[in-house]
Amino acid sequence: MMLRRLKFLIGADPKASSPLALPAPESKCLDGDSSSLVPEALHEIAVYIHRFHNLDLFQQGWYQLKVSMRWEGSDEVAPGFPARVVQYEAPDSVLEDTAAVWKINDADHSFCTRPFRIKYARQDVLLSVMVSFNLSRFLTSPVLLKFELLYAPTHSDMNEVQYNLDNFPASVHEIRVPPKALLGLHSYCPLHFDTLHMVLVDMSVHVVLLKAASSVSSQNFLSECQANSYSEFQSVTAQAIRNGESGVDSMDIALWKTLCASRDTLLNELHSLSRAIDKKIDELDDTEDTSIQLVAKKLDGKKTEAWGFKNGMIMEMKSRLEESAIVLRTVSEPENWPYKTKGGQSSELSRIEMLEGLQSLGSQLSSIWNAFLRFHRKYRIPIMEYLHKVWAEDRNMEWSLWLVHSEMDIPQHNSNNEVVEENGWAIQAARKTPMRKSHEDPAVAAASRADLHRKGIEQMKINSTYLQDLQIYGKIALVPIISVEHHTVQCQKLSKVKEDTRFGFTGSLEQEGVSITPMTSRGKLPPKLADQGTGRSGRVLKVVVFVHGFQGHHLDLRLVRNQWLLIDPGAQCLMSEANEDRTTCDFRELGQRLAEEVATFLKNKFISGSRSATYESFKLSFVGHSIGNIIIRSALTDAAMKPYLNNLYTFLSISGPHLGYLYSTNTLFNSGLWLFKKLKGSPCMHQLTFTDEAELQNSFLFKLSEEKTFEHFQNLILVSSPQDRYVPYHSARIERCQAATRDLKKGPAYTTMLKKCLDQILLPDTNDRTFIRCDVNFDTSSQARTLNNLIGRAAHIEFLETDIFARFIMWSFAQLFI
Repeated sequence: MMLRRLKFLIGADPKASSPLALPAPESKCLDGDSSSLVPEALHEIAVYIHRFHNLDLFQQGWYQLKVSMRWEGSDEVAPGFPARVVQYEAPDSVLEDTAAVWKINDADHSFCTRPFRIKYARQDVLLSVMVSFNLSRFLTSPVLLKFELLYAPTHSDMNEVQYNLDNFPASVHEIRVPPKALLGLHSYCPLHFDTLHMVLVDMSVHVVLLKAASSVSSQNFLSECQANSYSEFQSVTAQAIRNGESGVDSMDIALWKTLCASRDTLLNELHSLSRAIDKKIDELDDTEDTSIQLVAKKLDGKKTEAWGFKNGMIMEMKSRLEESAIVLRTVSEPENWPYKTKGGQSSELSRIEMLEGLQSLGSQLSSIWNAFLRFHRKYRIPIMEYLHKVWAEDRNMEWSLWLVHSEMDIPQHNSNNEVVEENGWAIQAARKTPMRKSHEDPAVAAASRADLHRKGIEQMKINSTYLQDLQIYGKIALVPIISVEHHTVQCQKLSKVKEDTRFGFTGSLEQEGVSITPMTSRGKLPPKLADQGTGRSGRVLKVVVFVHGFQGHHLDLRLVRNQWLLIDPGAQCLMSEANEDRTTCDFRELGQRLAEEVATFLKNKFISGSRSATYESFKLSFVGHSIGNIIIRSALTDAAMKPYLNNLYTFLSISGPHLGYLYSTNTLFNSGLWLFKKLKGSPCMHQLTFTDEAELQNSFLFKLSEEKTFEHFQNLILVSSPQDRYVPYHSARIERCQAATRDLKKGPAYTTMLKKCLDQILLPDTNDRTFIRCDVNFDTSSQARTLNNLIGRAAHIEFLETDIFARFIMWSFAQLFI
């Protein structure tokens, strides 16, 4: 009887718990005296792969996903092995002359999905498969889930396709499962691979500790290590238990508490899922086994009820989860095991009673886990949607390590709507850090604060329950530091804008030199567009326009676009090509071409959309890099954009020289700019440096500041970097420049231009405005000393080559991008 129970606990009969044969559990000896104890356990990590979405792959062809596991910091092959595979739906296509099915590789204990062919952008492939990995060891170190994207060209023959898929991964992505998560986890887990293979793999990861074996002395374990077969280990272990039947040691109690924590976590998650999707899990048993109650009572009689659940209601488990951290620590540090009595044993509980309790607890865990698997198979889509919602809500909290938040102190306004001159029209951030000295360069001060924060992160040890993406958590000190200054500007009713109730629109007055154009209220369609098409209403068209910088390419902002599409898959993206290879022209001409391109794109979208339904409203957003932001503002003054001004939603400005290149401190860049103007005669460069007119007040950028370009947006995000010396720091942030306060010739004109821009931002017309400044500090310690670094261009280009900063900003304020 005893031997049979022991076999159940340590997994000696693997066929009883899994459709696939499991190898013998691997055990290792612990260093120490003969009283040292070694635990055994059975974890199951289930990975549900829902779909593969081609977000931005550059090559057509055959693709396949490969999943395997390993210990972090170890080259050991496959500590976990596939034990259960469930194909939820039949494949919608087959691979000619090959078996289009998933497969398991016994050599490296990996799992591969079926091959699938990618033919076009934004293509979805439903995989709908769950693979469960068993890990037969008590896990006190992180486990890495390794995902490989396998690729084979379309033109290859079938033998070459399979050979390439088996041997040449195109990209690798790893996810860390921390020790705390190994007691129980249900989490959404998106997979994106790298910037050259930008996809979205919708997945969820579910972790449970199913079984834990009774402890065995290290002396017996030494004998087991010398055993030639698994049956010999069973005999040695059974004999050890028979010799210690009279008492229970501290490791038994630690394993008991760990199993209880796993069960309680699983139950709590199941009830949360059940309530979230409003579906009942009928298979859950609401009665406690007598052997479990007996062990709980003898271990702590005063807390008997807290060990289980009563009438289907989960009891408070906070103390249990806190104790789980102690359990994980005691496993790796035997000398610190709790609950020791004389001789290291408890006199109140016998070994047989403990084994029976562990057996019953393991059986209960298996029953609950199988109930979850059945429940997941039946309601996988609503469960995935709920887990995705929870994941999105947790991003700001998880990534707060690299985001330094502060509030903006907005200057007060007086009765005549003039902003009180305070600190030279600067918007000062209310920080806990000491105020910087008046003579200190703001860019240098911002970079110093970010470097200090980065050094603090290097000293931290992250131990959370989140799944950790190693693209971020692999080297946490190399991740960009982002300082976020956030404020919501309250709407004020201004006399220069009024509501025309006759037509139901908000229009600019003719006295300001702008003809009244019939508009609906903000966010609604202009009448001509609203009249197009028939059918059901209620659809919202969301359009995002991406504008590249000087001598840029229309795909420069593709990484930011990809993040936007992850937040809002329904967004329609226009990667502007109107000014590609023509960015040396006058900004007025550049803006006109962009305005016409956007207007044509919108008309085509409304015409194509009207065939099936009428759009009730639409939102128009812009993302610009470098001088692309000036082109956007210039386009907004064009007549072609006037029908859409009240539909402007979010403006994401990335390193935009909104106040030009006055007071630039980059000597090398200024010299190159002067030479470029002499040789090329570029009109836009003259406009950026205010040499296009004799008087600064007549220059293009000064006149542009008088145009109402910022005030039409509901959300304004200014992204800058103190390391970017291609664009003046104060110009990208639209803030006071210390050099301007000392310049009696151009300083007053600069201050006036700054005031006009801030007036638009700080005095919203009809809606509250979200105004955010973000400083991005990139890690440049590993970069070589190149010309880009010397002239300050490296950070300017880094905005286009990394998406981590965009991921942090956009997911932290996701409501601004939907």
